[in-house]
Amino acid sequence: MERKNAWKKYSDDERTNVFEFAEGYRQFITKCKTERECTKEFVKKAEENGFKELGELIQNGKKLKAGDRVYAENMGKAMALFIVGSKPIEEGMNILGAHIDSPRLDIKQNPLYEDSDIAYLDTHYYGGVKKYQWVTMPLALHGVIIKKDLSCIEISIGEKDDEPVFCITDLLPHLAADQMEKKANKFINGEDLNVLIGNMPKPEDGGKSVDGTLVEDEDKATKDAVKNNILAILKDQLGMDEEDFLSAELEVVPAGPARDCGFDRSMIMGYGQDDRVCAYPSFMAMLDIDVPENTSVCLLVDKEEIGSVGATGMHSKFFENCVAEMINLTNDYSELKVRRAMTNSMMLSSDVSAAFDPNFASAFEKKNAAQFGRGLVFNKFTGARGKSGSNDANPEYIALLRDVMDKNNVAFQTAELGKVDQGGGGTIAYILANYGMKVIDSGVAVLSMHAPWEITSKADIFEAYKGYVAFLKDA
Repeated sequence: MERKNAWKKYSDDERTNVFEFAEGYRQFITKCKTERECTKEFVKKAEENGFKELGELIQNGKKLKAGDRVYAENMGKAMALFIVGSKPIEEGMNILGAHIDSPRLDIKQNPLYEDSDIAYLDTHYYGGVKKYQWVTMPLALHGVIIKKDLSCIEISIGEKDDEPVFCITDLLPHLAADQMEKKANKFINGEDLNVLIGNMPKPEDGGKSVDGTLVEDEDKATKDAVKNNILAILKDQLGMDEEDFLSAELEVVPAGPARDCGFDRSMIMGYGQDDRVCAYPSFMAMLDIDVPENTSVCLLVDKEEIGSVGATGMHSKFFENCVAEMINLTNDYSELKVRRAMTNSMMLSSDVSAAFDPNFASAFEKKNAAQFGRGLVFNKFTGARGKSGSNDANPEYIALLRDVMDKNNVAFQTAELGKVDQGGGGTIAYILANYGMKVIDSGVAVLSMHAPWEITSKADIFEAYKGYVAFLKDA
């Protein structure tokens, strides 16, 4: 049952559409490297396309009708979008669910220090990373600093040509005999992922630090001259004090734009494609829906990489609360209607799959692996070893989706995540399945998943978008 390469079916016009859609996506992941930046961009585009904020609708007591477009934001790091269908919401929704967080390094709350005339920021890695991949590469700093008066300073440093970048150093091979004997997971320790940020002291002025404040210990100005210089720069350029790190959310990510990959420009290489390569086409599919029968939903959540926990993760009650509010604005509210809405729904858990890599063929069972360029990937189950932690979709639901995809000429394939006993992974699918709804994982195949730079096929991105539109319209 080998699936055909999607590139082979395109006409010249269709191939142009593939490249145009992929270019929009490439620009998106270049600009949006954190969950906050993704949410901000999606909110902007949603409002441009007629979506109204749920809180305002509630405040104004506005009743909703079929075709109305609504969005709700969750702490600036997650969101849900709805297009009200012609059927009551309690009869079920068609849901696209993706996550917009990605593996990275987070700056600690008390991070700034100086050692041997070099200034560093301490980090704590987030999600499943190979720590050695993050050394000796240009890094950028993104995020927010919240002052005590609740004013917000947005940070993005290292993306423009005239901005500095940061890095984590590595040991030269001439002195790395002991290091090279270590296993890959011990090659560099988490506490050694210290970001290099400065080396230049400023001349002190009579026991004063470089920002002009008096230093009780006259030796301190000299001792911390590099750190104090960094603090002076932060104060001057960002209006930031050292204690503001306590209420900051700063993420270290690879610096630079996503790029076309290959002589044929058929692929995209960029940071954060797990899972923004599914989030973007899910969102764009919503923009192409008019008045569906079942209410269409796009759910974009945070914290999947660390277990979907917290107020902005899928385990929170955010989405369920939104559904309750939507029912209240479209019909007479009852708790039973909310439960029915959740149980009667269908969902595509839009998350990436591991693309078969011939360089590491031994990790895959080839005929059940996702292949580059062969379209949207359906994973009946994920989990690890004995399907532990998996949703494991029902065959009746898979049959329905096969029919929808074939009728809409969507290239698709099925896969599992590597060989049995090789490893495994999870998504948000099982969380929504707890309501009794029909759920399956579906997304885009990725090479070098969770690396600072990941690779996807433009054909797969486009087929995912087509598949998501088909699901919302026809499932």
